Amino acid sequence: MGGRVSRTDYEWVYTEEPHATRRKEILAKYPEIKQLMGCDHNLKYIVVAMVLAQIIFAIMVADASWPVVIVLCYVLGGTINHSMTLAIHEIAHNLAFGHSRPLANRILGMIANLPLGVPMSVSFKKYHLQHHRYQGDERRDVDIPTEFEGRFFCNTFCKLIWIIFQPFFYTIRPLLVLPQPVLTLEVMNFICQVIFDCVIYYYLGGKALTYLIAGTFLSTGLHPLSGHFISEHYMFIKGQETYSYYGPLNYLVFNVGYHNEHHDFPSIPGSRLPVVKKIAPEYYDNLPCHHSWVKVIYDFITDSEIGPFSRVRRKAKGEDTDEKPE
Repeated sequence: MGGRVSRTDYEWVYTEEPHATRRKEILAKYPEIKQLMGCDHNLKYIVVAMVLAQIIFAIMVADASWPVVIVLCYVLGGTINHSMTLAIHEIAHNLAFGHSRPLANRILGMIANLPLGVPMSVSFKKYHLQHHRYQGDERRDVDIPTEFEGRFFCNTFCKLIWIIFQPFFYTIRPLLVLPQPVLTLEVMNFICQVIFDCVIYYYLGGKALTYLIAGTFLSTGLHPLSGHFISEHYMFIKGQETYSYYGPLNYLVFNVGYHNEHHDFPSIPGSRLPVVKKIAPEYYDNLPCHHSWVKVIYDFITDSEIGPFSRVRRKAKGEDTDEKPE
């Protein structure tokens, strides 16, 4: 089964998350960073191009053999779909059309969602913004694994299984930890997705639909791009709760690897986050960071000191913080 994880609880802290403080300091010293805030006008064109590309590839694989379809699911379709999830991440921050046009952002998010095969765009926004606002909060930050995950996936083999089934945990966890009323836009997202999937299946068949849906799940499990799920907030160094990744895969995922920069300035598009680091290097160059997402996944699985409990956690805001919760 492999080495058992030595950590048996989260890293409980009683300080505020670091990003708001750092943002104030950086803006006071470098007010020109405000000019980087705002929408990325190229994002909508990139999203539409990626959706069309996936539809074309789905047409091309409709008559391919099943082994070819499965390989392409992982290598091609999965990579594009994983990239699309990060486009949806950008859109969730209203970085396609700006904060003044929220509905346009939501519609583009639903369009970006189509090749993924499963509706998630609107729901992702609802929960992801809570992750930013309440980073580490024991009740509101659903990005943190549950206690069940921490206790059950506690050795090398189980951590491997946890990585493979990451998309299921990310989907189910918010519904269990922080259930919220279903929004009208979520219903629209679901209906649009079902119609798209039915059209793909009716006209192109099961292989085309498998190429899209299986690609989504394969690429968000044991896949090089999935290293960002682990690298962003899992505590590889005690007390450090957010990590950036500076490597070539950022080109495929809208620079989500610049994660300290993103949490400091969520209103700056990923395309401009490297400029933040360039303007204020003294705030980022000395922070622990990653250079390989493949190594992040390997270390997470094999290192007995790292597991689902390797997250910084805080008591829910408004509650007494004198002692650790039971």
